[in-house]
Amino acid sequence: MEILNRIHTPADLRALTDTELEALTGEIRDFLVEKVSATGGHLGPNLGVIELTIALHRVFDSPNDPVIFDTSHQSYVHKILTGRAGRFDSLRQRGGLSGYTSRSESDHDWTESSHASASLSYADGLAKAFGITGQTDRTVVAVVGDGALTGGMCWEALNNIAAGRDRRVVIVVNDNGRSYSPTIGGLAENLASLRMQPFYDRVMEQGKTTLNSMGWVGRRTFEALRAVKEGVRHSVIPSEMFPELGMKYIGPVDGHDLGSLENAFRYAREHQGPIIVHCVTEKGRGYAPAENNVADLMHSTGVIDPLTGEAVGVSAPGWTGLFSSELVELGSEREDIVAITAAMAGPTGLARFGEVHPERFFDVGIAEQHALTSAAGLALGGLHPVVAVYSTFLNRAFDQLLMDVALLGLPVTLVLDRAGVTGSDGASHNGVWDLVVTGIIPGIRVSAPRDGQRLTELLREATEIDDGPSVVRFPKGSLPDDLPEAFTLGDGVDVLVYSDCVADPEGDGDAPLVDDDGPSAAPSVLIVSVGAMAHTAVEAATRLRERGVDTTVIDPKWVVPVAPSVPALAADHDLVVTLEDGVIHGGVGSLIAEALNASEIDTPLRQLAVPERFLDHASRGEILGELGLDADGVTEQIDSWLRTIGFGYDAENPTGHS
Repeated sequence: MEILNRIHTPADLRALTDTELEALTGEIRDFLVEKVSATGGHLGPNLGVIELTIALHRVFDSPNDPVIFDTSHQSYVHKILTGRAGRFDSLRQRGGLSGYTSRSESDHDWTESSHASASLSYADGLAKAFGITGQTDRTVVAVVGDGALTGGMCWEALNNIAAGRDRRVVIVVNDNGRSYSPTIGGLAENLASLRMQPFYDRVMEQGKTTLNSMGWVGRRTFEALRAVKEGVRHSVIPSEMFPELGMKYIGPVDGHDLGSLENAFRYAREHQGPIIVHCVTEKGRGYAPAENNVADLMHSTGVIDPLTGEAVGVSAPGWTGLFSSELVELGSEREDIVAITAAMAGPTGLARFGEVHPERFFDVGIAEQHALTSAAGLALGGLHPVVAVYSTFLNRAFDQLLMDVALLGLPVTLVLDRAGVTGSDGASHNGVWDLVVTGIIPGIRVSAPRDGQRLTELLREATEIDDGPSVVRFPKGSLPDDLPEAFTLGDGVDVLVYSDCVADPEGDGDAPLVDDDGPSAAPSVLIVSVGAMAHTAVEAATRLRERGVDTTVIDPKWVVPVAPSVPALAADHDLVVTLEDGVIHGGVGSLIAEALNASEIDTPLRQLAVPERFLDHASRGEILGELGLDADGVTEQIDSWLRTIGFGYDAENPTGHS
């Protein structure tokens, strides 16, 4: 790493010779493979932008010229060139480097959201701000690619950028033909067609020179040929694209040729007004295991063997894999089941459904809003769509879920992967808002399976709902052991641990709640757990019972709406505690509080949930522990509340109830 060790700021790049620059690209490629294989992360996208990022930082003056990376998972090379190479052993680890741009890490990072298709809007606003404040010497660079141009927000921004003919905005289209998987849709085909443009341009330039030398006849012949050429050009470059927006377009440029890239970027830097530089790159370039990974060119990896690219360690069965298998089976049983992904067939488990039922599988690109309303159209046509997205990306389609699906009472099932605290991908990837977002929608039903058995049951139940939207949410990672219930109440609430306040004498799940032994000397606590938090709730209940606390744990299969038995159980306990891995404001705890108020039940209620703040990246376990949402934290917090509220509770002198 002889040359890489000399790079501490982008300015250091400008002193390198062509030979040194070529060597640097190889050193960075080796560095990325070594570091990302040890921590996991987005390897393929960054291997594809090494030359592009070097050229950007040699031509533009970051941070005076803001360089904004769309999605920003392809910003590792940018981090290396801006003084952070020495911290890559901590990539995506607690207290370490973020896997995305991060304003707290460097002045060179202007944004930090990892949601796609936003860079052009940022660039539009920044360029307007620089114009208003007289900073006309500053250029805003937006790097957009990896499928982000399939998102409608990019085109909304382009419409505004094009209107500012004097704004210094350079849009770098990183065209690798990919998002997570091959980019879907007409835009991808159009970009591929644009790659043909240099052929026509070269022919016309040569023809112009030759024919113009022939005088009047030659010039008339050239004009006729140019008309033919423009007709051909518009057959491969749709009229609605860049030229008709009034924006200068240059390219395609070989995204791995430093000289060509620098020439294009220098031209763009001097151009007055917005300009698009179309760069063709190869995701995973230079690393054979990535280049040979047909599925996603090693878009994102866990810990791998750097020589082979194979995953290190054996992964336990995961939530996503089980969902994938069950949906394929459902699709085989029912011809009305269709599946929709927003450019993430593999990560959300829909790829297998697409292989088995290709005619009922739709990848709409990075377009969650369109996915929901398209699903509404499918439902209007008599089908039952299953839309699988990461929980955090549902935020973008709230209006469509509310107004296009729920308002019409349409049977659309949302499967929210990576719900709750996800961890290593940081604040914007935590799926902690979905319970709030979905919980306020009239007529919706939201389920949170605690384990694999409940996931299969609830997915089937959700797809049987025919009068409105349904949601199945589950976390990232491996499946926990199935957790048996003691019994199930008639409205679908599983009782996992029951105290003296609760009994089911007939054992059929339909009996009323009764108090077997009369008032207990021990304080009684009802823990309402949400989804995968059930295991934590049961462990905390075991510890509390050892301290003499009469503890009940329930797991409502459907957390929205609140089941009638929940307020009834609350009335028979001294304290109600809700436990969820979503944000505290407006979550399941808030809904239960409203249900208690409506039933005029005055049992004190306390909520254990994610606080109203953005969470730094770390593992799921580390974050839950930090927030007091692990078994230790839950036990101690309930213990503290019991002491505060009273009941004569003394954990140091347990009463022996169990």
